[in-house]
Amino acid sequence: MLDEADFVINPGERVGIVGKNGAGKSTLFSLLQGRLDADAGTLTIPAAWRIASVEQEISSNALPAREFVIDGDTHLRALQAERAAVAENNGQRIAELETALIEADAWSAPSRAEQLLAGLGFAPDQWMNPVNSFSGGWQMRLALARALMAPSELLLLDEPTNHLDLDAMLWLERWLGAYQGTVLLISHDTEFLDAVAKAILHFDQGKLVRYRGGYEDFLTQRAERLRQTRLAWDRQTRETARLQSFIDRFKAKATKAKQAQSRVKALARMEALAPIHAEAGIDIRIPEPESMPDPLIALEAISTGYLLPGGERRSILKDITLMVRGGSRIGVLGVNGAGKSTLIKTLAGELQPLSGERKPSKGLEIGYFAQHQLDMLDLESTPLQHLARLAPQAREQELRNYLGGFGFSGDAVNSLIAPMSGGEKARLALSLIVWQKPNLLLLDEPSNHLDVDTREALATALAEFPGSVLLVSHDRHLLRTTVDDFWIVADGQVLEFDGDLEDYREWLSTRNATMRAQARNEVPGLEAGNAPDRKAQRRLEAEQRQRLASVRKPLESKIKKIETAMEKARLRLASLDALIADPDFYSDERREERLKALAEHGDLSKQTSQLEDEWLELHEQLEEVSRAE
Repeated sequence: MLDEADFVINPGERVGIVGKNGAGKSTLFSLLQGRLDADAGTLTIPAAWRIASVEQEISSNALPAREFVIDGDTHLRALQAERAAVAENNGQRIAELETALIEADAWSAPSRAEQLLAGLGFAPDQWMNPVNSFSGGWQMRLALARALMAPSELLLLDEPTNHLDLDAMLWLERWLGAYQGTVLLISHDTEFLDAVAKAILHFDQGKLVRYRGGYEDFLTQRAERLRQTRLAWDRQTRETARLQSFIDRFKAKATKAKQAQSRVKALARMEALAPIHAEAGIDIRIPEPESMPDPLIALEAISTGYLLPGGERRSILKDITLMVRGGSRIGVLGVNGAGKSTLIKTLAGELQPLSGERKPSKGLEIGYFAQHQLDMLDLESTPLQHLARLAPQAREQELRNYLGGFGFSGDAVNSLIAPMSGGEKARLALSLIVWQKPNLLLLDEPSNHLDVDTREALATALAEFPGSVLLVSHDRHLLRTTVDDFWIVADGQVLEFDGDLEDYREWLSTRNATMRAQARNEVPGLEAGNAPDRKAQRRLEAEQRQRLASVRKPLESKIKKIETAMEKARLRLASLDALIADPDFYSDERREERLKALAEHGDLSKQTSQLEDEWLELHEQLEEVSRAE
């Protein structure tokens, strides 16, 4: 995985670790933690450094959640255990332990654990629930809280956002910003990396290459490195050919033998360069639906949830009336546990409503990617066998070509699924879902386990998909590039949200502040006995918002459409850049493809420039409106 790799991490740095699935990122963490020995070379970590990391598996544990989190501070727990066991007549040792407990902040440990639990989305009435009463995703949040509780100088985080909603993710960004130690972070969430990392360590063909800045800076610097290395390799190739030509022509001539020998030595001294190829990406293609009814599906006065043992009904969402139109692209927002997955399951027909009516249109074809979709794969089968079961009449070459678009080519189509990575299984599951040419994609966290390149390929494929999409995701980049509108699931309701992800961040902040104030039975900034007329206040605020929206919304809508178009163009340009950087692209056999690609690149570059000009002009108009307000 790594060969003669070198890297240095300085104290206090926040470093993002990136690379394709299977490159060795988690293996590097095992090496840092001493669970794996290097075959060669040296690894030096300051002896006094304490390393904290997230447990990937939690055994059945009946401890209260708060106590489980406090257990992350093993030094504190050891002191508490010794203090409980020491004899009461040993006054000197008791005094020493009491001093050590004060230094370890023993008395604030419960409140510190509660702050971590609250930040990661646990309600106060859950803090003392046993660990084994929580689902797997919430147990992983507990494991994260436990790692953050541990005093450390080096914090290793391997995909910490996989089980977090946007609220918890934003909290974690702030927490890491205040952390005093060194952070090594593996993440495929590019916006999270941009917010947290100040340097990037990239797994690149068996080496670790360091880049300054966040993920966007890494992309820019990496592209320039590819370009410069390609130029250097081209120059060396020409020089090598020139020297070899001289040697071949004159090495047999006595008058030229000395010059030929000097060129042989020059050729031997020349450092062997190899071109750095842009890694072959995944090119996901979602088939175009054969029909597009409008509307696709409607829910009327739906209450949905679960039947508990004994026949008791537990409603998660109540009195929901909504419609999914043909061609709509909707992002579903809400904190974990609000009912996003319940909504998706109800739309998919996987969960029958407790009351109300689900009305699918004739011709509706649903492709449903569930959070636990990977568990439905037959681990003892191969990708080709899986697809052949769906399409028994299709030719094998057709199936192979289709799977190749999802990264399964050559012998990979006949490899067993069991040893595959989570990202490979997710790609396979997605390929099986879209084979049936759905006109409505219901995607519940489809990017979990996917590496950055595959997430980009998925974003591109969804942006180009002409059908309808409902997407539940905490990946902000994926949401920004694939959806046009948002729904919020909160308080048992599903409501249209007139705003973008930045507005949603503000909405979350306001909502959390209100909930905290209600929990304290007070309203911030108000004296007792001077409670406002809340109904009138809300009406005035709503009228003011409406007036502002009537002026601002058309401009903001145009800006949003332009940003979507710019992002689509950027994604396509990135894929064309990778294609153009491939030396094989310049073979004679690919001449027609090369001409088309270069022409498309030129057109897209011109289109992007025009969009940027229009975007700037609209922003100037928006600023004028803001000043007038």
